[in-house]
Amino acid sequence: MTSTIVDKRAATGALTGLALGDALGYPTEFNDVPAILAKCGPWRAMPLPTPAIVTDDTQMTLALGRALRTAMDRGVLAPKLLERPLREEFVDWYQSPENNRAPGNTCLRACNLLKDENRAWQDASQIGSKGCGANMRVAPIGLVPNLSDEQRAGAAQLQSALTHGHPTALAASDLTARAVRLLAQGAEPTGLVGLLRSYALENRGRYHQRWLGDLWRRGQDASPEEFIARGWDECLEALCRLQEAVRTVSPETDPCLATGAGWIAEEALATGLLCFLLFVDEPVTAIRRAACTSGDSDSIACLTGAFAGAYLGAGAWPTEWADRIEYRGDLMTLGALWDA
Repeated sequence: MTSTIVDKRAATGALTGLALGDALGYPTEFNDVPAILAKCGPWRAMPLPTPAIVTDDTQMTLALGRALRTAMDRGVLAPKLLERPLREEFVDWYQSPENNRAPGNTCLRACNLLKDENRAWQDASQIGSKGCGANMRVAPIGLVPNLSDEQRAGAAQLQSALTHGHPTALAASDLTARAVRLLAQGAEPTGLVGLLRSYALENRGRYHQRWLGDLWRRGQDASPEEFIARGWDECLEALCRLQEAVRTVSPETDPCLATGAGWIAEEALATGLLCFLLFVDEPVTAIRRAACTSGDSDSIACLTGAFAGAYLGAGAWPTEWADRIEYRGDLMTLGALWDA
């Protein structure tokens, strides 16, 4: 399937789409589909709210984006170089008066612990949490050019691990960044799930010691390989459900019924991808479908928007929507940097 959209600035498109999906889903989160339809009218005509306010999903995406920019200004991306600005950005977000958008408890608990500079980040990580807060914000790592596969995977897992240390959160973040990267490079959406499954199988036993240190010891596993394999296995199950859903699901039914409500990382990945794959060349329809779901609507829609924007570029989004989104200047600055 070939798009007619010609503005292929993938980073600008992905970041804009992420924020637009977030803003569309903000008023619908915690509502079931009948309640959303009663509030917003037919889902295919769902308007962008006025003002177009985003949630912690976009705020933390920008925090990660700034940390990446800082780290790469200082040298070749490496664990120590990324960890410090990432920690500082997450703590700044935690302490910001704008952190008032119903943020997740895992992020709040971890960031509160990260304030203590003498505490190893592994001791702040919430090892039992695989909430979608880990991968709702990871898109920038898929958009930064000129990283090796090891750098991209390690950075995706590290940014997750600072707050969400569960192996499924790590694997889902890695897969989400991988999906964004593949789409930005022009991978055919029809083959995307197969590519992600192959990637998961290849990495199932690979623990990124250089990036994660001894994080695995906080779990209940006999080895780092057993620790990380748990996460990849749960993601592989989610990808299998997604592969079936792409073939069988009606666009008119709630996607959460097929691939999960999205409160946890592997379900947010699967349901966000499902909404994108149902409407590959209709990006606005895709994020509207994602926002009209019974689950974690803002996170599902922000992931859908990131996938659609990475694939279709900045031209995917109506100018009158893109111009109104909160934090537009920050989103455009990072997008322009990585598109260059």
